[in-house]
Amino acid sequence: MRVFVAGATGAIGTPLVPMLVSGGHEVVAMTRSPRKAEGLRAVGATPVTADGLDRRAVVDAVVEARPDVVIHQLTALTGFRSLKHWDREWEQTNRLRTQGTDHLLEGARAAGARRFVAQSYAGWPYAREGGPVKTEEAPFDPNPPEQMRPTLEAIEYLESRVLGAAELEGTVLRYGSLYGPGTSIALGGDIVEMVRGRKFPLVDGGSGVWSFIHVEDAASATLACVDPGSPGVYNVVDDEPAPVSVWLPELARAIGAKPPLRLPAWLARLVVGPVGVSMLTSVRGASNAKIKRELGWQLRYPSWREGFRTGLGCSQD
Repeated sequence: MRVFVAGATGAIGTPLVPMLVSGGHEVVAMTRSPRKAEGLRAVGATPVTADGLDRRAVVDAVVEARPDVVIHQLTALTGFRSLKHWDREWEQTNRLRTQGTDHLLEGARAAGARRFVAQSYAGWPYAREGGPVKTEEAPFDPNPPEQMRPTLEAIEYLESRVLGAAELEGTVLRYGSLYGPGTSIALGGDIVEMVRGRKFPLVDGGSGVWSFIHVEDAASATLACVDPGSPGVYNVVDDEPAPVSVWLPELARAIGAKPPLRLPAWLARLVVGPVGVSMLTSVRGASNAKIKRELGWQLRYPSWREGFRTGLGCSQD
């Protein structure tokens, strides 16, 4: 099968491209960076250079590739430096989830592709009420912190456009919080360094629930959606949603750091802002039951516990 991967040198694209090649697929891999093209060629893909926000370049690249499947992994998250300034961190990624999605969909239709798989997010977008773990049917948060609204709107836009795309089988993968090489939760990554410097606090008991996924497991879930019969929405998370009070001290231990500082919510609001307080005290986790049941997906790292100990790898440029 011919597969076009946009965002081929990102955190998920990096392990995904060789998985696709090993699976016998013919891969055209798009990157914005010309210097990364040779690395894509070395793993067996055909590289193409284009900026995801350049409509003409993206559409032309997809049409020339003539793919059966288009995979949308475009983000601009080269690092994550601040919970307090969430809107700044996600601004460019939000454009890729709106404009970039439209460009890829236009190219996919023009090329006659049959299937479109896109990256979304599980966890904090779900409503902060009810049980601690959400399925794909749960509603998104109707009243997120103000700084999160543009990001949630971009996620909703992407999902509605992909799932409603005429003439395409649309699949949306709601990944959990990514960790492993190329992410902020990697050796040398921004969040790991924040934890090491005790700048990632435990707030008001740390009751916010996070769901994690290692980048290799995120890639293998994406691979499972290339074959027919997979349209719809899937949470892509590990088996152990965990409150911050559990996973944050474990991450500190795994990297040999001191335990996180403990802050009351009123003080944490000054340090990490309303978004940080929400992320650390009230967000919900996600269930992976659907993708395991319907696609037979299996995890290399069923729990972040093992992944934090053995799968953090090294951060990448």
